[in-house]
Amino acid sequence: MSFWILSLLMALIVVVPLVIALARQSGAARAAADFDIAVYREQLGDVERDLERGVISPDTAERTRLEISRRILEADRSRKGLKAGAAPKAATALAIAVGAALLVGGSLALYAQLGAPGYGDLPLKERIAMSDKLRETRPTQEKAEAELPQQPRPEADPQYMELVEKLRATVAERSEDPRGYQLLAQNEANLGNFKAAYAAQRRLLELTGDGAPADGWAELGELYILAAGGYVSPEAEAALAEALARDGNNPLARYYMAVMYSQTGRPDLGGGRSGGRTLP
Repeated sequence: MSFWILSLLMALIVVVPLVIALARQSGAARAAADFDIAVYREQLGDVERDLERGVISPDTAERTRLEISRRILEADRSRKGLKAGAAPKAATALAIAVGAALLVGGSLALYAQLGAPGYGDLPLKERIAMSDKLRETRPTQEKAEAELPQQPRPEADPQYMELVEKLRATVAERSEDPRGYQLLAQNEANLGNFKAAYAAQRRLLELTGDGAPADGWAELGELYILAAGGYVSPEAEAALAEALARDGNNPLARYYMAVMYSQTGRPDLGGGRSGGRTLP
């Protein structure tokens, strides 16, 4: 209830100055016209005094009187026009009331339709806890791939496919050759076979061992993400964390870590963070 009272008060703060301005607009214009006429009449008096002292010639005085008189007539016509065109007070009051009702009532009705009336406060601590829970319970890579709609893959050149088939057979025969898995991961990714690509990349990293570069782990994380349609799974996060452990400034890993934090409700950590440590 306090929220609605506060919203109503804020709406009134906006409406009241507009109502006052509308009510005073015509009166202010008429007051300005009256002021102009008073100034012009004072100028006529100055002309007569200057003529008596001999400061100006009779011809100059006559021309000045005519010009000032013309301005007085114009100001007077403007004042009469304002009076003639002024709306009745009742009509002005009705317009003000209708405008205020539309502004205040319309704002509240729009919020009731598009907003979340009755939604309780969500403190920062609670939102962080919700984000942590979302991150811990988010779907695995396998589940994300299973839920992803199947997309038709582009047809590849037959000659290229023949070469890839030969590469697959060669890698199967030479299961300990890192170069073969490197080429296989690249070519499977080119074909859109991201699941096969990350399997080959993962095997490449196993064969490379502790000497695997940060880029290799970042590429594994990217292949996981591509296979899941842009979703950063826990498996992808683990690969990115490995990359950042080797190179905290790895741009690919930092980017996808930022995507992961955005997906789990913590865009404020988008600069990249690994293992609870904010990256530089």
